[in-house]
Amino acid sequence: MGNKLEQKFGLVTAICMVVGIVIGSGVFFKAVDVLHNCGGDMGKSLLVIGIVGLICIVCSCVFASMSNKYAGCNGVVDYAEVAVGPRFAYNVGWFMSTMYYPIIASTLAFISARYAAILLGFDDFGFFTIGLGAFFLMCGVCVNALAPKLAGKLQVSMTVIKLIPLLIMGVIGTIIGLANGNSIDIFEEGAKLAAATADAGGVFAGVCAFAFAYEGWIIATTINSELRNPKKDLPKALIVGALFCTAIYMIYVFSMSATMSAQEILDAGNALPKIAFSRLFHTEVAGTAVMVFIIISCLGTMNGITMAMMRGFHSVAIRGQGPKADIIAEVDESTGMPLKSCIIGALCGAFWYFQCAILFFNGPCVTGLTGNPTWLFGWEADEIVIITLYAFYIPIFLFLVLKGGKHGFTGAQRFLAVLGTVACLFLCYCCFKAWGPFMVSYLVTFAVIMLVGNGFYKKENQKNIVA
Repeated sequence: MGNKLEQKFGLVTAICMVVGIVIGSGVFFKAVDVLHNCGGDMGKSLLVIGIVGLICIVCSCVFASMSNKYAGCNGVVDYAEVAVGPRFAYNVGWFMSTMYYPIIASTLAFISARYAAILLGFDDFGFFTIGLGAFFLMCGVCVNALAPKLAGKLQVSMTVIKLIPLLIMGVIGTIIGLANGNSIDIFEEGAKLAAATADAGGVFAGVCAFAFAYEGWIIATTINSELRNPKKDLPKALIVGALFCTAIYMIYVFSMSATMSAQEILDAGNALPKIAFSRLFHTEVAGTAVMVFIIISCLGTMNGITMAMMRGFHSVAIRGQGPKADIIAEVDESTGMPLKSCIIGALCGAFWYFQCAILFFNGPCVTGLTGNPTWLFGWEADEIVIITLYAFYIPIFLFLVLKGGKHGFTGAQRFLAVLGTVACLFLCYCCFKAWGPFMVSYLVTFAVIMLVGNGFYKKENQKNIVA
């Protein structure tokens, strides 16, 4: 028996893997944000989806070139270690464990609750929704900690389910919208509406929001060692997969115009999928059914992120880093899970759920204050934390630009890294444009968490996976 993975996957399988990883629940609720940020302008909304898709393709191809060079790499932390060093890799791992995973998981729990509240006839904001979201997150934590095999089976089944409403609405809605002319008229109508909308966030805010819908492509780069022809097939799979996801997202958003005006789309809010499906098929049953699909999709994505959240601190601890690394690295014999890592991950999830569901989204409901007046809940964590991860990519890409030649990277690969750097900087700019002064409070929070993490870094335990 060896320890080398069998090269068993071809190009088609690789493309399916990329699509399955990237397409999640983000398109359902971030499409609404993009349409609002663009003031109902369908043309600008589709442009946003295309821009983020292009950024995804460029950045994923840079990592694909690295995965072919460094076969031992298995995730962004390993790429960070190769390019910049062990301490930088530790900081990436600490960030993902304390912020990235728990923020995304808690956001998805709350979003699932909002869609469930709409389905059940409740307000999608308020104490019922807060409690339901907390229940969803708690269930995800318990299932992943105590029954990891069940969590894995749930993930496989939910991956198929999330594609159904996208394909049905995208294909049928587009055909009907083009046939009745509504989908053509909405471009002109939406442009006029956007021109009269003073508070729209614009394309930059839309790009910042929709980055959520493409998140997960970095995971796809870890399958390189199992491809029969990784140097050719992985870049092709990433490009074709990202193009397919972009096309599906565009068609889905465009199809909303089949039976709705630009103003109706804006007014619908998170009930948009339910209203659109009900009108498209002339029955409330269709709207109810799609909401069930979307809730399952959101919960499935939450489950996948929760799987990573529960293991985050363990992945840091097995490198000999972080607080009480020898204790947190322990794996429970009965469950096969690092239960101490699960507990810490769950606590981080609870903290960020408080920030997301209670302070940011329900601040007025809980505090009685109007708007989001305090620094603590003035920024939407799920959007900013994803852009922060792209900021972590910049030093990795600069490694290829500045030192790639010495490590055997071609001129084309290094130029691709230049484009990747520009793409990441553009996303950071979009984030600042979208959130403005609230970025200061986020950066303070980020700095405090990272400083605490660096206090647990052990230089004597640092290692580099590349000799």
